[in-house]
Amino acid sequence: MANLSSCFALPSQFRSLSLSSHSHPSSVTGLAAFKPLSFSTSISHTVFSQGYVSVQNKPPPRLSVVCDAATNRKADSAAKRARQAEKRRVFNKSRKSEIKTRMKKVLEALDGLKKNPEAQAEEIIPVEKLIAEAYSVIDKAVKVGTLHRNTGARRKSRLARRKKAVEIHLGWYVPPAAASASA
Repeated sequence: MANLSSCFALPSQFRSLSLSSHSHPSSVTGLAAFKPLSFSTSISHTVFSQGYVSVQNKPPPRLSVVCDAATNRKADSAAKRARQAEKRRVFNKSRKSEIKTRMKKVLEALDGLKKNPEAQAEEIIPVEKLIAEAYSVIDKAVKVGTLHRNTGARRKSRLARRKKAVEIHLGWYVPPAAASASA
């Protein structure tokens, strides 16, 4: 590679020389014309031992250059993505935990109503408020992307079905099919 770079410098050194002989390099007079080219110490001695040099106009070979900047940028963006993913994971974890807590409170309140045979219909109002809060938290989680919309719908449906089961058990709600069959 060092010889190649010194060969690229030859045209600039040729400008300072005046070569007036146009004879073939194999002739003795031609060799004498090219003898002064032995001034370069960076070029191999074997090139000038014969007394002539042929300079061809070839394009330089294609060399691929690897940049370190690309790998650093990629590593930085990967690190940023990791930081963002960790933030989202913690945020989503707390949101999912809140959903589970709210659902658990609703289900426990419904189980308490179901076990109480003397429960009044007005006692369902606080449970309905808990259900509304749970629905709100579930809808927000779906909106932000923490939960898939089908998962949110399934969890809301689970709460509604459990509430309806308690109302049927206590006799506060009569399904339409049962109402028409008893009439």
